[in-house]
Amino acid sequence: MNTNNKTAEKRLLVEFKEIGKEFITDTVVTRALENLNLNIEQGEYLSITGPSGCGKSTLLSLLGLLDTSSKGEYYLAGHQVSNLSRDERSKIRNKEIGFIFQAFNLISDLTVAENIELPLSYREDISKPDRKVMVRDSLKKVDMLHRENHFPSQLSGGQQQRVAIARAISGNPSIILADEPTGNLDSKNAQRIMALLDELHHEGATICMVTHDPHSAARAQRMIEVFDGKIVLDQSTNNPSAIAE
Repeated sequence: MNTNNKTAEKRLLVEFKEIGKEFITDTVVTRALENLNLNIEQGEYLSITGPSGCGKSTLLSLLGLLDTSSKGEYYLAGHQVSNLSRDERSKIRNKEIGFIFQAFNLISDLTVAENIELPLSYREDISKPDRKVMVRDSLKKVDMLHRENHFPSQLSGGQQQRVAIARAISGNPSIILADEPTGNLDSKNAQRIMALLDELHHEGATICMVTHDPHSAARAQRMIEVFDGKIVLDQSTNNPSAIAE
């Protein structure tokens, strides 16, 4: 997570230019996204909303380099990433992007610390001693260091999601992508997770969150609504608590 001084000049982190995504099955062509343009600045906190099947999950997959667009250009931190190979996308994804999933996606036979360290182990630029420090630092940030040797099955849903957030931020990514981060949680734990995302944003993190929950969406500083593969609304939420000092 890049936590640069908030007084520093913000830079354009994500740029989508006329992005389109088609899925072809037999003779049927489904246009999930169509001529979509989107800019995200460093340090922004935005939410993406819209009905099921509108294209928001596809949009998040493209942002996270989990998939490639059918047309258009994607620039991440000024670098063209639209036409990279699978291996090249994987390397950039592991270094630049942190993921938070609705289903946590923790590996059941790894401890909390091992779950967080695993993606860091694929980074050639991080030594093993540094990995250990980064794991502990990220666990401290989400108040889960006391559970570092536990397994996911020994944790509550809220605790698992906090571990998942620690994993997402441990590698100091340029952007955090959260896909329905409170979808599997009760209201109390959902509030805790949203408060944690607020805190990360105030510390300088760039966050892009897909959510069905209007209350969660309004906690971001910018809200985007997608419908039929197009952005139909892009506005500030006017939420003072979402604006970093």
